[in-house]
Order: sequence, then structure tokens, then C-alpha cells
Amino acid sequence: MPNIALITGASAGIGRAFAKYHAGKGGDLIITARRGDALDTLKSELEAAHKINVTTLPLDLGAADGAARLYDAVKGQKIDILINNAGFGGHGNFVDRDLAADLAMIDLNIKSLVSLCHMIGQDMAGRGNGKILNVSSTASYMPGPLQATYFATKAYVSSFSQALAEELRDKGITVTALEPGYVMTEFATVADLEGTDLVKQKGATAESVAQFGYEAMLKGQLRAINDVKLRFMLNWIVPWLPRKAVLGMVRKMQAK
Repeated sequence: MPNIALITGASAGIGRAFAKYHAGKGGDLIITARRGDALDTLKSELEAAHKINVTTLPLDLGAADGAARLYDAVKGQKIDILINNAGFGGHGNFVDRDLAADLAMIDLNIKSLVSLCHMIGQDMAGRGNGKILNVSSTASYMPGPLQATYFATKAYVSSFSQALAEELRDKGITVTALEPGYVMTEFATVADLEGTDLVKQKGATAESVAQFGYEAMLKGQLRAINDVKLRFMLNWIVPWLPRKAVLGMVRKMQAK
């Protein structure tokens, strides 16, 4: 199986679960996030449990030079799997939110992901193999009132991933967009979504989503939604509903 996986946003949630799942398959890891202490704890846990090698790279991927710094640190290694998991959301009316926060969201959710796909994707294309998994969301299927910027970033990620998959298909590289529904992680707290109908529903575990996404990546799937009911609704019902009705439904789900 592929050996080295580079995982962003690996200190918690789905990113941490990806790291544990890959390690469980005997693969080495390069993990990055802002919280170096959490990365060190995960490194110790995985190396002891699975006898694999884990490299930690604490940095702010959303900074202007974040992706370049990460690539400079790993470019001498053969990255078999790139998992772009880092990202965050934010609740509220767009014009009432801090603009800097939304621009930072775009920098992390889109710019860093695109940069890593370009830099590491070039290396993969040069040797003729590799797998890329970009963590998107079911939010990619519709606009998101009260999370306008977040939903738009995920629409970009899913669209970009599919185009990239077609461009790289003949070079032995697959690109998969993982599009989970609500997942029970710290995302909701960071995004200030506590108290919304979205969070009140029962979400999937990070572990189940990571396993589903990882296996979809190994199969080379284009898009992967972990929830069967959501998959049916988003592919066969939502596209036929009036757009204003969809906007109203999403707003109600996001409202406090």
C-alpha cells in the first residue's frame, strides 16, 4: 500500500482520525497543524501503537507563506497520499462578520489547498502516481446563508477537485472530494454553530468519516458522501427544488 501520507489539520477531529487510520494500515505520516503539542501527543501514540514513523510540522497553513513553508519541509520526501483536511467555518450574517476572519477562511480552505495540490501534485505527476483527498462538505451542494463564505469555499473545493481529477487521471493520480454532513468534532464550537438545528442533529463520528473517505480515496472515487440519506437527497431531490426554498431550508438549519 502507499506509505507516506501528508495530512493537514491533523491535531484533532477528522484529520486526527485520518492519521490514526493510515497508521493502522502501516503507513508513515507527516502531520501538520498549528498546535504542536497535540501533534507531538499523536506522534507518540501512533509510533508506539503501530511501529511507524511520524513527522510533525507545527505551522499556520493559512498564513501567506504557510503552504510554501510546508512544501519546503517535505519536498525531499515521496508523498504517496496528500490529505487536505485543514479548514474552518464561521457563523453569522456576512456583512456583520469580521471581514478579516472570512478572508482568513478563504486563505486556509482554498488557497492553501490549491497551493499544496499544485506543488505536491507536480511531484506526483512527475513520478506517475499518487492520491489526493480534499475534505469538502455537503455544503458544497448549495449556498449557505449564515455561513456564506464557508459554503462557498467548499463549493470551490469540490469543483476544483473534480477538474483536477480529470486532468491528472492519465498521469496515474486520483483526486477525491470527501463531502461529509455534520460531523461531531470541535468544528461546530470553533464556527459558533452551537444552538443551531444543524448541531442538534446526530452527526457522524470523525473516525467513521475518515475511514469512509480514506477507502473512497483508495478506490479513486470523485465525490464521496458518507451519509446514504444525504447522498440521495443532495443528488436527486435538492437539484429539483426551487432555489429560494433551498436557501430558506439552509438558513433555518443554520439559525440559532
